[in-house]
Amino acid sequence: MIKEKNPTADNQSFAEALAQSFQQEEFEIGQLVTGTIMAVHGDIALVSVGGKSEAVMDRTELGELRPGDGLDAVIIALSPELRVSHKLAIERREREALRGAYDNGVPVDGKVTGRNKGGYDVSIAGLRAFCPMSQIDLGFPRNVDAYLGKSFLFRISELADDLSSLVVSRAQVLKDEREAAANEAWSRVTPGLELEGKIKSVRDFGVFVDLGGVDGMVHVSELSHRAGVRPSQIAKVGDTVRVKVLEADREKGRIALSVKALEPDPWVEVPNRFAAGASFEGTVARKTEFGVFVELLPGVDGLIHVSQLPPGMKLDDESLVPGIPVRGWVRELDPGRRRLSLTLREVATSDPWLDASERYATDTAVEGIVERTANFGVFVQLEPGLTALIPASETDVPRGGDLAAAFVPGTHISATVLSVDPQRKRISLSVKKAKEGKAVKEYRRWAEEKKVERKPEVTAFGAALMKALKAKQD
Repeated sequence: MIKEKNPTADNQSFAEALAQSFQQEEFEIGQLVTGTIMAVHGDIALVSVGGKSEAVMDRTELGELRPGDGLDAVIIALSPELRVSHKLAIERREREALRGAYDNGVPVDGKVTGRNKGGYDVSIAGLRAFCPMSQIDLGFPRNVDAYLGKSFLFRISELADDLSSLVVSRAQVLKDEREAAANEAWSRVTPGLELEGKIKSVRDFGVFVDLGGVDGMVHVSELSHRAGVRPSQIAKVGDTVRVKVLEADREKGRIALSVKALEPDPWVEVPNRFAAGASFEGTVARKTEFGVFVELLPGVDGLIHVSQLPPGMKLDDESLVPGIPVRGWVRELDPGRRRLSLTLREVATSDPWLDASERYATDTAVEGIVERTANFGVFVQLEPGLTALIPASETDVPRGGDLAAAFVPGTHISATVLSVDPQRKRISLSVKKAKEGKAVKEYRRWAEEKKVERKPEVTAFGAALMKALKAKQD
């Protein structure tokens, strides 16, 4: 007679055998073990953790793992079966990593999950961390809610032994990143190098350019060859600009840049176009107390000194308003010093002093235009390039009188040549002598006219005598 098997007894014997197999290994709750996924049945997975032992794990913890894959797990129960958790192993590893990150200053990933009065709640490796509001960014945040729901790197600044308290800082990470970028930028910023950057800010004295980790400044004098241009006229925040490094001093934290150095030099063609004596056409650019600057080409200005204005013209003349076209002549050119001296007075095409002795001999009557006065006399232009002096004693102004009031610049005047010195380029004139000569001429002319008009005067005796002589003749 065959004895039938008892299913209940079989199940009990299997459980007892399984329990006995677990007991072959010595495990402790909380112990970290390494195992291999053997099989998956229903809601559980069987994990081999060494020897003949197989542990049970909730199938939901498998994730992408499949039979044959290895994994770490934590013992969570010893009976009635050996049970493990892969999730707890991951959390333990992450928390150990947090401890290492704290000890070594390594940034960790975190997600901003909420905001409170003093700062933000941040989730890091399943733990709740706190980030003070002053540490969420460099500077106080303009929009305090802009960080919610976003993930960033944080530096752990405080960490309790039991991980119950976790304080983090994003600002410190940003500072480290900025310092690293600055170090990298300084390593490649050398004088003479050409770089591209973005305009960060525009000031009256220049423009700050972000070179990717470090800022440099383009002084207003290095923005353009054109003089008098304001930075706001040619630069805009956010624009990309190409610059040349002029100076890089890390100790002083100073990088000097130039935009002008990468542009064609407009002075290259100046000697051929604006030689001394040549005429020019330009635009009044700006005024100073000593003259007027005229833009001849973009980046090329010349100066009309106040002494080179036409006699009688002043700096406030309406024809010298900035933006007004102006014509004149080039007096001097100094390419080395990048200077152009201009004049609105016609310049001589040849040296007028070569034959000045013949043309302006002593006692010659001349006419000229008053240029200016000084306390010792009056300067008079006789022709382009030739100016004479009327000493104060040779004017008709009493000693101590106001020469400026008597001789207004721009007025025509007559004088007589006193002396000529071509070697020293000096001519002396006299108004007194000219007036004396004029007076003599006028007197002589008057005398001649009177002589013609004069008739002999006849007295009574003469009339009687003439009558008697006439009667005798008859």
